[in-house]
Amino acid sequence: MTIEQSVFIPVDLDTAFALITEPERLRRWQTVAARVDLSVGGGYRWTISPGHSAAGTFTEIEPGKRVVFTWDWAGAAAPDSEPSAVTITLEPGDGGTTVRLFHEGLLGEAAAGHAEGWAHYLGRLVAFATAGDAGADDWSAAPEPLNEVISAEAALVDHLTGSVASIGEALAIDIMDDAYASPEVRVANVAAPTLEAFNARGLAGTIDMGFAELPAATVANILNLEFLVHAWDLATATGRKLEVSPVLPDYVLGLARNTIAPGMRGKSFAAESLIEESAESLDRLVAFTGRQTANT
Repeated sequence: MTIEQSVFIPVDLDTAFALITEPERLRRWQTVAARVDLSVGGGYRWTISPGHSAAGTFTEIEPGKRVVFTWDWAGAAAPDSEPSAVTITLEPGDGGTTVRLFHEGLLGEAAAGHAEGWAHYLGRLVAFATAGDAGADDWSAAPEPLNEVISAEAALVDHLTGSVASIGEALAIDIMDDAYASPEVRVANVAAPTLEAFNARGLAGTIDMGFAELPAATVANILNLEFLVHAWDLATATGRKLEVSPVLPDYVLGLARNTIAPGMRGKSFAAESLIEESAESLDRLVAFTGRQTANT
């Protein structure tokens, strides 16, 4: 079966091509993380929503006109499916570009699910191209089911890159951190390959962090804290409110309680701040790490 969908966006052909191929643009409307080698035979991996990553190879590329790539789900949580193919063509029009998508080779329920998915994300593409902001994606707010790695993907926002890069290096991957890039790009460049490697590795066994051999699940817990707590730090420092589903900080708080031992207080973490149990779950999480909130 073939899905065909199209939308009109008020940008020129070159901008439209960038929106559908460049990681920095894809993260604005379709993915929470993206790795792209935009060349014929080059590969890509897009984390569409936490725990759901698509991967494939580019087979045809005509800049400003057309791109064709294979499509399959990747990772331990990937559903059973046959590889398929996606063709996106760009057609100039009065005041913008028509983006036309064909997804071929889908079977049964997969076709219906992908039709719904493409309609959702193409709608977000229109919103981003029109207003410059597609808004928060409800599909990424509270992933189901949660585990340590999927939860970490859901919290992918600006945070300190150093400790994430050290975990990536412990997983034996090359980390490219451009100190001159924007915070968003730096985070994505270290977080996406680290999470990808963790998904491939799994949570069994231990990881040599250099200073100690730690259970892999503990290292994943640390990733959760790095992503979500430092996102709160940045939002607080810049006068913003971090908007996340309460499911996520509740889950990460449970991980934190299994990770932050009493002996770590006064060293890596301050003493836990007192807070009402009725407080929002994100406030309870950051209070557990020793931070002060409006409710502490």
